[in-house]
Amino acid sequence: MALENSSPHAVTLELGERLRQARLNADMTQAEVAERAGVSRKVVVNAEKGHVQLESLVAIMLALDLAGQLDGFLPRQEVSPVQLLKLQGRKRLRASGARSETSKEKNEW
Repeated sequence: MALENSSPHAVTLELGERLRQARLNADMTQAEVAERAGVSRKVVVNAEKGHVQLESLVAIMLALDLAGQLDGFLPRQEVSPVQLLKLQGRKRLRASGARSETSKEKNEW
């Protein structure tokens, strides 16, 4: 399934199904995965349905020996050369967001 054009709900369902298939491929029960991940069996059940918190997802992936796939899941993002030039070599720590003209007018005395 191509995830690029899918809704967030469809993506989470697909990720849950992939977790389930990885567990079955590893020939592990939900209880075994839960024990190795340090979570409850209910968390594993919910993860396989696409309902999981990020920390639990990572714990389950580690329990299934899928840690090597985490870099492919969300690769490290480098600072773009344009942003680096704007920041004069400093690393950007937060986004500035879009400023509206009305906020500038409010600040003028």
